[in-house]
Formats: sequence, C-alpha cells, structure tokens
Amino acid sequence: MSQGDQRGYGGHEPGNRNDDAYSTLGGTRQTRTRLPGGDEGEGYTRRPARNSRSLIMVVGVVVLLIAAIAFANQGGGGGSDGAKEKQSDTAGAGPTAATGTKPVQGKNGTIASGFAHDEQGAQSAAANYAVALGSAEMFDKDRRREITAAVYAPDVAAARQSDLDKVYSGGEFLASIGLKPDGTAPDGLVFISRSNPVGAKVEKFVGDSASVAVWYSALFGLAGEGSKNPVSESWYTNTFELRWINGDWKVTDFTQTDGPVPVGRDQAASPADEMADAVEQFGGFTYAR
Repeated sequence: MSQGDQRGYGGHEPGNRNDDAYSTLGGTRQTRTRLPGGDEGEGYTRRPARNSRSLIMVVGVVVLLIAAIAFANQGGGGGSDGAKEKQSDTAGAGPTAATGTKPVQGKNGTIASGFAHDEQGAQSAAANYAVALGSAEMFDKDRRREITAAVYAPDVAAARQSDLDKVYSGGEFLASIGLKPDGTAPDGLVFISRSNPVGAKVEKFVGDSASVAVWYSALFGLAGEGSKNPVSESWYTNTFELRWINGDWKVTDFTQTDGPVPVGRDQAASPADEMADAVEQFGGFTYAR
C-alpha cells in the first residue's frame, strides 16, 4: 500500500482539515484543501482514495497526451515551414537545384517529350532541346530532319529545316571543321559534338509561352591521330522561345551568346584515342529540372 493510501487522499492525516496536499503528476504541483465540515464524523464522506487517484491519473494522462499532440503538431508545422522556407531560399540562391518532380513522361524518337505544362517543364524541354540541337546527329541529313520535327513548332520546323540544310550541307563549312561533304568524319577519326547543360533559368513565363536560358558546355572537334581540329571545350548560353503546342513545349526561336566561361584548371589534355573512346563509351542523359 502506498503512502497516499495510508494517510488518506493525497497524503492527509484525518482531521487536518486545513492542510494542503500536493501531487506531482505530469510535473505539476496541485493544491487541495478540505471543505468545511470535512471530518467523517460531521457528515463528510471522503471518496475512496483509490478511485480519486485513478481519476487524477486518467486526467493526467489525457492532459499529457493532448500536450504531446499539440507539441508534435507545433514541431511538425515548424519543420514544414522551415522546409518550405529552405526550399524557397535554395531556389532563390541556386535556380538550378533539382525540384524532385518527374517532368519527363516519354520520348519522341531519342528526344525526351511529354514535359510538364509549367516553368519546370519548360526548363526541362529547353535543356533537352539544347542537347539535341548541338549533337553530332545534326550533321546527318535524315537525323537532322527528325530532330527539327521533334524540337520545333510545326509552323516553324518547315522553314527552319531549309535553313539548317543550307548550313549543315555547305561544303565550305564542313571542310572548315574537317568533315567530308556528306557530314561524316574522315577515316580513322571520330567526330564529337556534344552539349552538356549545367543549368537553366526561366526568363519569362506566361501561360502557353516561355523564354528559358540554358547554360552549357560544348565539346566539338575530331578525335584521333592526325586530327587538325582536335576536340575542344567552349561555353554558351542559349535562350529558347517556347510555345505549348499539342501537349508539349516546342521551340519557336532561340539565340546564342558566349559564356559565362569558367577559368580552366591546369589539366593535361587527354590523348586523341582516349577522347575518341570516351565519346563512344559514355552515353548522354535525359535532362529533367
């Protein structure tokens, strides 16, 4: 039997009607005073100590439970707000941070398609289109037409196709970069043209139209022994004008500017055969915001 059971409710000695008793249940100190005429002999009947203590324990547990739930909700809410604030700060400080949402739903040939109808989807589309338009496949007539049809808006693709054919089929241009008249590399050499986006940002977004800038590095040249146009790296920013057409983003126009260009590190260039092997062994990516 506990001390409270021996001394009455809360530890009072019978007859000490003005004494106070204390409970530390739940970490609180509760005071209780006897009512006037509290002696059993004066008609006052005390409740059984065990029932009263059980009541206090039940009330205490409920209070603690409510407090725990309130604290958890407060902590969870604070954590949620903190996470949102952190995400917002990250987005402001680093606009190329991944969002975690899957914006790419499928492919149109070898080019990603089915982008989300929002800023995130527009950035993903622009990044993937920068890769396609900067690839070595643009120097192949059939593949160039497939890429043009997949990337450009229908009303733009036809006109742009003619212009691209003139540029990529020009004997003087191809000769200047070391390619044969049909756009292929000379025997023993590997032609490399690869764009590698490092970030994208929305310049403008209004409903079904968007302007997105893509910053990327580009590898371009001929790899192999005796190459007169070895593979080199350059940096550009392409700004794509996009329009939402038939459930996807399409290019209506784009402009290109140099840079920003980082400072190069003191690294020795790889041998020609190593560079040629690398472009064949390392595949590209589907870019998603």
